[in-house]
Amino acid sequence: MNEIHFDFEAFLTIASLVTGLLWLLAMYFKKVSTSQSFLAKTVDEIGSFFPVLIFVLVVRTFVFEPFRIPSSSMMPTLLTGDFIYVNKFSYGLKLPVLHDTIIEVGHPKRGDIIVFRYPKDQSVDYIKRVVGLPGDKIHYDPYKKELTINGKLIGQEVVGLYKGLVDSPENRELIEKNEQLGTVNHKIFTWNHHYGPTDFLDVVVPEGHYFAMGDNRDNSADSREWGFVPERNLVGRAVFIWMHWRTTDFFEGLKRIGTKLI
Repeated sequence: MNEIHFDFEAFLTIASLVTGLLWLLAMYFKKVSTSQSFLAKTVDEIGSFFPVLIFVLVVRTFVFEPFRIPSSSMMPTLLTGDFIYVNKFSYGLKLPVLHDTIIEVGHPKRGDIIVFRYPKDQSVDYIKRVVGLPGDKIHYDPYKKELTINGKLIGQEVVGLYKGLVDSPENRELIEKNEQLGTVNHKIFTWNHHYGPTDFLDVVVPEGHYFAMGDNRDNSADSREWGFVPERNLVGRAVFIWMHWRTTDFFEGLKRIGTKLI
């Protein structure tokens, strides 16, 4: 999800504050006078949006948020054009705009698919899979396409050439594999004779941070390239696909609706 977006959360927060003040002002006008002036009526009309805006703000900030997938970095799990439901309650309640955690609920687990604010540009949302937890030692071999965590080689099973839905012709050359990442068994892609975004990698994940990678291993800008994901940047956990609008195979795209993400 490598896309700059309009900061709707900030806009919604400001709009809620402004309409809330006008709503209170309108209540005051009604108490002090039975007849309303043009100004009082205008204030009342604008303030009437407050209940709707505050409801949307609360739901979007603390409960869930929809996102669109704009790239193929998480194939085959997610395709360009998938719309996903993100549970924002999974990793704690955070203040809007400030993003400070006010109530801790949980932390990402290895294998979780997370949405987060890109560390190098807070106006960009990314989606990747959690590979490394705080304190983990991560090694990645870009030639063998092998991942090692805390000295243990992560198991992979080659399935063969990918034959499923694609979002571009070049993605028909991808090798599909099953990977056992902790308790999560999921699919990944690699390309033959393509070495991804980095050379050999040996890092230790610092406290309060996570190491994240795309499932499309050789076509993903992730922690191998730009570093770790601070816990403060977490937006939520991707749960399921609620709509798809990209593939030329319309009926196959419909089958993706409701797919649980693992």
